[in-house]
Amino acid sequence: IDYFSPRRASLVAARAAGIDAIDGPFGDFGDTAGFTASATSFALVGGGGKWCIHPAQIPFANEIFAPTDAEVTQARAALDAVERAAERGDGAASLDGKMIDAATARGFEQLLARAAACSARC
Repeated sequence: IDYFSPRRASLVAARAAGIDAIDGPFGDFGDTAGFTASATSFALVGGGGKWCIHPAQIPFANEIFAPTDAEVTQARAALDAVERAAERGDGAASLDGKMIDAATARGFEQLLARAAACSARC
């Protein structure tokens, strides 16, 4: 059984629709190592979250999928740089020696939306 093909197809479809892909549940809520391994493997291929079927799974999902404070700070700085570049009429911005264009900015916007969703629910 190719376990990864359905995951890849879900990720591609979600990205095409402009939404985060959310992985299905891990049934053994007592197996925190198994849940963590499953969630981590999904996050590594670009997944945005995982269903939790038991409250005990929530802290592990948050640890894996919630953006860190440093990531939030970087995203805000990047979007500020894009805004300043747009005000100057530039098509792209630069932050810490890296180019930030509209596509990159969209990724930072999604990160901030995920951070807001995690804050609202955690």
